[in-house]
Amino acid sequence: MMTDSIVPVKEMEERMDTDKMWVIMGPQHPFSHGLWTLKVQLDGEIVTDAEPIVGYLHRGWEKETENRTYPKIIPMADRLCYAASMTYTHLYCMTVEKALGIDIPEKAKYIRIVADEVCRIQSHLMWLAAVGTDLGNLTVFLWCMREREFFLDLNVKLCGARMTTNYPRIGGVRNDTTELFDRDIIRAVDRFEKAMWDIIALIDDSSIFVSRMKDISFLTREQCANMGLTGPAMRGCGVDFDIRRDDPYDNYDKVDFEVPVLTKGDSYSRYMIRIEEMFQSCDIIRQAVKKIQALGKNAPYRIKTPSKVPAGTTFTRLEDPRGESLMYLVSDGTDKPYRLKVRSPIFTNVSTSKAMCLGCRIADVPAILAQIDMCLGETDR
Repeated sequence: MMTDSIVPVKEMEERMDTDKMWVIMGPQHPFSHGLWTLKVQLDGEIVTDAEPIVGYLHRGWEKETENRTYPKIIPMADRLCYAASMTYTHLYCMTVEKALGIDIPEKAKYIRIVADEVCRIQSHLMWLAAVGTDLGNLTVFLWCMREREFFLDLNVKLCGARMTTNYPRIGGVRNDTTELFDRDIIRAVDRFEKAMWDIIALIDDSSIFVSRMKDISFLTREQCANMGLTGPAMRGCGVDFDIRRDDPYDNYDKVDFEVPVLTKGDSYSRYMIRIEEMFQSCDIIRQAVKKIQALGKNAPYRIKTPSKVPAGTTFTRLEDPRGESLMYLVSDGTDKPYRLKVRSPIFTNVSTSKAMCLGCRIADVPAILAQIDMCLGETDR
């Protein structure tokens, strides 16, 4: 697959014989979806080299956690990525629970699944809205953000906040769901599935939109493995792996869903993977809500946990909307972590920028790198 994208570069070099020029895209360029820079080397309009540069937004997140007790870190985990706040807080709480050696109530596990999948849908919708503007289609942006509002409203009904939710807790979740929440989330999912087909038609019926993604920016399975690419972008390259299924956590092994995989490895495949993931999330939400209702309103949703974590090291991972998120905790027996290391999927995925852009035209770079779904909050921490 890579041969198709590399051959035009060699032909262009033989044909043009121009001086190569470096162009700086970012950190204020609208393509970047945040404060990062991509340096691209051009031969005419063809990209012959690229270098991603991050670090403009570094906040010292990991160092700050060393001065806070374990419960006080939960709101900070929300801020790692505002579009995926629920999954990062979930990951942190799971890490501490594993270090404590405790198992949380069944109801809390299913509530976390619902919250995670709502988070996944609204995150993918924000990504699709950004892709729409990158490719010059403002209607895609407006329709996606309209649908996203319904899921942010569900966050409000669940915990009172839209994005920085502060909802998962060490030992479970902050509060139980209500009967109205169960009803409203099913209505929102049913409505969303119908509305999503309108958005898909808007995109796929546009020859300009599709032509700027199909047969552009090929990646192979081997490249994904060598560069550490994970998440939807990896599954669009033929790698059949999803932590929710292959290393399940919090009862994901008790719900049925499919992991979408495409083998072509171009930008359009990476787009289609995220579209299908949103439909799969709807199915997961329906199943988890039924499990919550079957457990009943009197089922526990949280347990009391110790304030101090035994000394040791703990490693936990989770399927974030953007890929594989990991946390590595070093505890020393006190009520504060000695070290809390975060492995962001985007910090690793952005390293594929060079391979994704080689052989493509500079006009295609925004559409290609939109498939990474950049979030600089989690990248620079």
